Amino acid sequence: MSIRAKLAWTFILLLIFGITAISSYSILFIRNFLLSEGEKQIINDTRWLAITIQNLRSDEDFETNLNEIASASGYHLAIYDENGIIYAEVPYHETSVASRQLQSGLRDHFVRDGTLIVADHINDDQLVAYVLLQPIHNAAAYLKVSIRKELIYEPIKTIRWIIYTGMFISIGLVLLVSITFARSITLPILQLEKAARDISDGNTDQNLNLDRSDEIGTLAKSLNRMADRLRTDNLELKRLYQKQNQFFADITHEIRNPLHTIAGSLEMLKMNNLDEALKEKYILTAERQTQRINRLFKDLVTLQRFDSDDQFIQKESFDIQKIVTYVRETVEPEAHEKGLHLKADVDPYNVIGDPDKIEQVLENLLTNAIKFTSGGSIVINTREDNDNVIVEVTDTGIGISEEHLDRLFDRFYRTDKARSRDKGGTGLGLSVVKSILDAHGSTVHVESKQGKGSRFWFSLPKA
Repeated sequence: MSIRAKLAWTFILLLIFGITAISSYSILFIRNFLLSEGEKQIINDTRWLAITIQNLRSDEDFETNLNEIASASGYHLAIYDENGIIYAEVPYHETSVASRQLQSGLRDHFVRDGTLIVADHINDDQLVAYVLLQPIHNAAAYLKVSIRKELIYEPIKTIRWIIYTGMFISIGLVLLVSITFARSITLPILQLEKAARDISDGNTDQNLNLDRSDEIGTLAKSLNRMADRLRTDNLELKRLYQKQNQFFADITHEIRNPLHTIAGSLEMLKMNNLDEALKEKYILTAERQTQRINRLFKDLVTLQRFDSDDQFIQKESFDIQKIVTYVRETVEPEAHEKGLHLKADVDPYNVIGDPDKIEQVLENLLTNAIKFTSGGSIVINTREDNDNVIVEVTDTGIGISEEHLDRLFDRFYRTDKARSRDKGGTGLGLSVVKSILDAHGSTVHVESKQGKGSRFWFSLPKA
């Protein structure tokens, strides 16, 4: 059974039970009230009937007058003589001989007290009053006044009809109202259920427009927020999935090219009559490609640790000058081979960071500068900036066009893929730089103009 039907039937049954209980109590209360009022009325009427009847003359008009009195009062009247034998009865009822004689107990009561008696037995269908008469003009000694209780309860029929009619009208109204009310409650719940089912099926483009300030409205807002969050997460997952696919495709491509080169070099080295100079050339080529693969995997390990290892960096205080000097000495032969002037203008600042990772950052920046600088100089310098130390690497190389700056630090992104591979790059160097500095809470910045060189810089807090 639906919630709407449950609510409707609940309201209807509650109404039926409520009205039935109230009407039953009301009818019982009215019956008792009418009976109590009937007793009071019969007492008053019996007194004036007694005065009237005991003053009737015993002549040919006695029975006529008695009938008129009975008809006017609406009671059944029975008159007994002093021996308790019925003297007159109107309207006349065919009764047994025993019932036509006044009970001796009542006669004894009147001898002792002479007061009016009202007899009301639960199982009796009549309300009866007895009174002692003082006969003046006739032989009447006792008067019995009775009326059927159903005449006293007559108004209850009308009251019951009114109550039941009102009950059925109320049930009809409540049925209409409860269905409408249940619909107003269950309709948004059904909408919420449908939206939740659609969201669970992956349709996150749901937006419930329920202008309500109650709990249902709050739940609708929560579902909207959940759908927005899921939609955002799905888009992010799709982006990451595409990025991952591209990442694996790039790795495959990056490994395949040097492996092909190594395989080609090994094929050439198998030739028996190969010149020694060519042998040396192919051996050097294979060695360089092996180093390239080694750098690729080294960079991948660094990026993987950045993505998954909370202890990726171990910060400590170190002298930035010593790190710069060591890296400069490491890459200087490569710069000298290309005829580049490598200059370091660095003061001995103590900074906070991971010295090994900062060394890797500087090595990648300098190696990258050497690769893309054909002539001129490369300068490393440091300077203070409040509580930070700025480290800059400036070159006079080919520069980077503005369209590539936004994606420069993406993994495997190259401004010129063909030239980058020719220079032995992995496409991960600047991504490694960004990941390490992000882990330090720092940011790598770049300024470059095509044909005029580039400047990379980052900051580290002073110790």
